[in-house]
Amino acid sequence: MAKKKTAVKKSSKKKLEITAKQFALEAAKIAHERHCTDVVILDLTGKSPATDFFVIATGTSDRQTRTVADEITEYGKKHKFNIFGRAGYEQGKWVLLDFVDVVVHIFDQEFREYYDLELLWGDAEKLKIE
Repeated sequence: MAKKKTAVKKSSKKKLEITAKQFALEAAKIAHERHCTDVVILDLTGKSPATDFFVIATGTSDRQTRTVADEITEYGKKHKFNIFGRAGYEQGKWVLLDFVDVVVHIFDQEFREYYDLELLWGDAEKLKIE
Protein backbone atom coordinates (compact mmCIF):
# COMPACT_ATOMS: atom_id res chain seq x y z
CA MET A 1 0.00 0.00 0.00
CA ALA A 2 1.46 3.37 -1.06
CA LYS A 3 1.91 6.06 1.53
CA LYS A 4 -0.15 9.15 1.00
CA LYS A 5 1.75 12.44 0.86
CA THR A 6 0.40 15.09 3.14
CA ALA A 7 0.81 18.75 2.42
CA VAL A 8 2.71 20.73 4.98
CA LYS A 9 0.89 23.94 5.70
CA LYS A 10 3.21 26.90 6.06
CA SER A 11 2.35 29.61 8.52
CA SER A 12 0.57 32.55 6.94
CA LYS A 13 2.13 34.79 9.58
CA LYS A 14 5.46 35.05 7.81
CA LYS A 15 7.81 37.55 9.42
CA LEU A 16 9.29 40.10 7.06
CA GLU A 17 12.78 41.36 7.74
CA ILE A 18 13.32 45.09 7.41
CA THR A 19 16.23 47.42 8.07
CA ALA A 20 16.64 49.49 11.21
CA LYS A 21 15.95 52.64 9.21
CA GLN A 22 12.72 51.17 7.81
CA PHE A 23 11.66 50.13 11.30
CA ALA A 24 12.39 53.62 12.69
CA LEU A 25 10.35 55.20 9.90
CA GLU A 26 7.44 52.85 10.51
CA ALA A 27 7.56 53.38 14.29
CA ALA A 28 7.43 57.14 13.69
CA LYS A 29 4.53 56.69 11.29
CA ILE A 30 2.61 54.66 13.89
CA ALA A 31 3.17 57.40 16.49
CA HIS A 32 2.08 60.09 14.04
CA GLU A 33 -1.02 58.17 12.94
CA ARG A 34 -2.02 57.73 16.59
CA HIS A 35 -1.89 61.51 17.06
CA CYS A 36 1.42 61.87 18.85
CA THR A 37 2.97 65.27 18.23
CA ASP A 38 6.48 66.44 17.35
CA VAL A 39 7.51 63.04 15.97
CA VAL A 40 11.22 63.03 15.09
CA ILE A 41 13.73 60.42 13.94
CA LEU A 42 17.38 61.06 14.74
CA ASP A 43 19.98 59.15 12.73
CA LEU A 44 22.70 58.33 15.25
CA THR A 45 24.65 56.01 12.95
CA GLY A 46 28.33 56.49 13.77
CA LYS A 47 27.51 58.94 16.59
CA SER A 48 26.26 56.56 19.27
CA PRO A 49 27.84 53.24 20.22
CA ALA A 50 24.48 52.09 21.62
CA THR A 51 21.99 52.52 18.76
CA ASP A 52 21.54 53.76 15.21
CA PHE A 53 18.20 55.57 15.45
CA PHE A 54 16.10 57.41 18.01
CA VAL A 55 12.41 57.82 17.39
CA ILE A 56 11.03 60.57 19.62
CA ALA A 57 7.36 61.47 20.01
CA THR A 58 5.10 63.31 22.43
CA GLY A 59 1.91 61.66 23.62
CA THR A 60 -1.12 63.49 24.95
CA SER A 61 -1.93 61.03 27.76
CA ASP A 62 -0.40 58.05 29.53
CA ARG A 63 -3.03 55.81 27.92
CA GLN A 64 -2.14 57.01 24.42
CA THR A 65 1.57 56.63 25.16
CA ARG A 66 1.11 52.99 26.21
CA THR A 67 -1.12 52.25 23.21
CA VAL A 68 1.47 53.62 20.79
CA ALA A 69 4.20 51.66 22.60
CA ASP A 70 2.13 48.47 22.29
CA GLU A 71 1.53 49.00 18.57
CA ILE A 72 5.19 49.69 17.84
CA THR A 73 6.20 46.61 19.86
CA GLU A 74 3.71 44.46 17.93
CA TYR A 75 4.97 45.83 14.62
CA GLY A 76 8.51 45.00 15.72
CA LYS A 77 7.58 41.40 16.51
CA LYS A 78 6.08 40.97 13.04
CA HIS A 79 9.28 42.19 11.42
CA LYS A 80 11.92 40.45 13.55
CA PHE A 81 12.65 43.49 15.71
CA ASN A 82 12.20 41.96 19.12
CA ILE A 83 12.20 44.31 22.04
CA PHE A 84 15.33 44.12 24.19
CA GLY A 85 14.04 46.33 26.99
CA ARG A 86 11.16 48.56 28.02
CA ALA A 87 11.02 51.22 30.73
CA GLY A 88 8.46 53.69 32.03
CA TYR A 89 5.47 51.84 30.63
CA GLU A 90 3.47 51.79 33.86
CA GLN A 91 3.72 55.54 34.47
CA GLY A 92 3.37 56.54 30.81
CA LYS A 93 5.39 59.76 31.25
CA TRP A 94 8.40 58.54 29.27
CA VAL A 95 8.15 55.13 27.68
CA LEU A 96 11.43 53.84 26.31
CA LEU A 97 11.39 50.88 23.91
CA ASP A 98 14.82 49.44 23.15
CA PHE A 99 15.01 47.44 19.95
CA VAL A 100 18.85 47.67 20.02
CA ASP A 101 19.33 49.33 16.59
CA VAL A 102 16.30 51.56 17.17
CA VAL A 103 15.29 53.15 20.47
CA VAL A 104 11.82 54.66 20.70
CA HIS A 105 11.08 57.43 23.23
CA ILE A 106 7.44 58.40 23.81
CA PHE A 107 7.22 61.31 26.24
CA ASP A 108 4.52 63.42 27.79
CA GLN A 109 5.02 67.15 27.11
CA GLU A 110 6.74 67.92 30.43
CA PHE A 111 9.32 65.13 30.18
CA ARG A 112 9.96 65.87 26.49
CA GLU A 113 10.83 69.48 27.27
CA TYR A 114 12.91 68.57 30.33
CA TYR A 115 15.10 65.91 28.67
CA ASP A 116 15.28 67.62 25.24
CA LEU A 117 16.96 64.73 23.42
CA GLU A 118 17.06 66.70 20.16
CA LEU A 119 19.34 69.26 21.80
CA LEU A 120 21.48 66.54 23.39
CA TRP A 121 21.92 64.89 19.98
CA GLY A 122 21.92 68.17 18.04
CA ASP A 123 24.53 66.96 15.56
CA ALA A 124 22.36 64.03 14.46
CA GLU A 125 20.59 64.13 11.11
CA LYS A 126 16.78 64.23 11.30
CA LEU A 127 15.04 61.88 8.93
CA LYS A 128 11.95 63.00 7.07
CA ILE A 129 8.78 61.15 8.06
CA GLU A 130 6.45 60.54 5.15
